[in-house]
Amino acid sequence: MKTGKKIVYMGTPQFAVAPLKNLLESGYEVAAVITAPDKPGGRGLQLIRSDVKQFAEEKGLEVLQPLSLKDPEFLKQLASVEADLFIVVAFRMLPADVWKMPRLGTFNLHASLLPNYRGAAPINHAIINGETKTGVTTFLLDEKIDTGAILFQEECIIEPEDNMGTLHDKLMEIGSGLVVKTADALFSGNAVPVPQPAQREEELKPAPKLNRETGHIDWKQSAERISNQIRGLSPYPAAYSVMKADGREIQVKIFSAAVIAQKCEHSPGTIVKTSKSSFMVACGDEYLSVTLLQPSGKRRMATGEFMAGIRDLESWKFE
Repeated sequence: MKTGKKIVYMGTPQFAVAPLKNLLESGYEVAAVITAPDKPGGRGLQLIRSDVKQFAEEKGLEVLQPLSLKDPEFLKQLASVEADLFIVVAFRMLPADVWKMPRLGTFNLHASLLPNYRGAAPINHAIINGETKTGVTTFLLDEKIDTGAILFQEECIIEPEDNMGTLHDKLMEIGSGLVVKTADALFSGNAVPVPQPAQREEELKPAPKLNRETGHIDWKQSAERISNQIRGLSPYPAAYSVMKADGREIQVKIFSAAVIAQKCEHSPGTIVKTSKSSFMVACGDEYLSVTLLQPSGKRRMATGEFMAGIRDLESWKFE
């Protein structure tokens, strides 16, 4: 349907699907969808389409998957679309030749209240840092990462029971509405970009890409800090620790745990059995009751099921 509101949409993971769906339902003409190339994965290393590609193909949209965003042929093809606006949600950094192309510019949806949590993993780091509030921001792209002028922001409360998965879904829903609101404002000429507050880099909270060390639990930390780390990495990629006993060791991913407000009387990492189906782990100040975990090579399971397979649980220790 030709509406005079022609856009190109760029995104890859599930987080980017809801905004695209909302744009279509709001009457926007999505002339092309740019997403990551298919990647081998799963059994047999079959090529896997991104979540955005799967949705776009279901809707009959044109999908482009350039290996390089600087490829002259891709740039020529993109220019030929003659889109009014580019919208980016959970995609890679764009070269200036791309984001400067449309007449209304290019805006990005970021899952934080900028300028804090610039980077690849804002949802994870907000929870890991114990924040009680976050949100989403739309902003115009410029030369640097996540530094452009802010268009709109909307806040979201982080509940004590939220983990990365639940907060991701909340922000995806809020963000999908904000994307349409932003597109409407840009097309109507009512958008008022506001420069991000000038702050020194050391004053800002970053959201760098997750690595293996991000997930490794240091039991000398406070129980609350470890709980936040577990929540911020659940259900994926998950916080982890290694259980050791008499030369044996098991790597364990932990998906859910609760702080036990009881002064710690054991060394950090000590496992204390509290019933036939529950145990807690000593932290730097209090205890943490582990409720959902996954031993290496096995499926995710409740604590009781895990304990049923280990007779000498209290001879093990988390390190």
